[in-house]
Amino acid sequence: MATSQVETVSTGADKAKLAAAALLVVAGVAGFYLLTRQGVLAQWGVMVLALAAAVAVFLSSEPGRQLVGFGRDAWREVRKVVWPTRKESVQMTAYVFGFVLIMAILLWSADKTIEWVFYDLILRWR
Repeated sequence: MATSQVETVSTGADKAKLAAAALLVVAGVAGFYLLTRQGVLAQWGVMVLALAAAVAVFLSSEPGRQLVGFGRDAWREVRKVVWPTRKESVQMTAYVFGFVLIMAILLWSADKTIEWVFYDLILRWR
């Protein structure tokens, strides 16, 4: 029996950083609504500064560093992808549209055949 172990190490400092980031987000939103009389510039200034500080605090924690590492790994994998040429994309799109058209015709003909069998042959409604 194979078991996978998930190791989560969260220090008190990381928990405090995450809590501080959450408090900064809440403070930014609260400041935005509390500064309505000071003007739009003050509202948005407080909001942007608080959110930037929250992001900075989050990125300094271990979960933030893991998120940045995940983003780097994902970007590295995206650069490895062999993207299709324009011609290949157009051909595949045409194949998909052709398949959809053929399936639509087949389903329409099956529907009309079943309609004919039930209404004309069995029930004689027409």
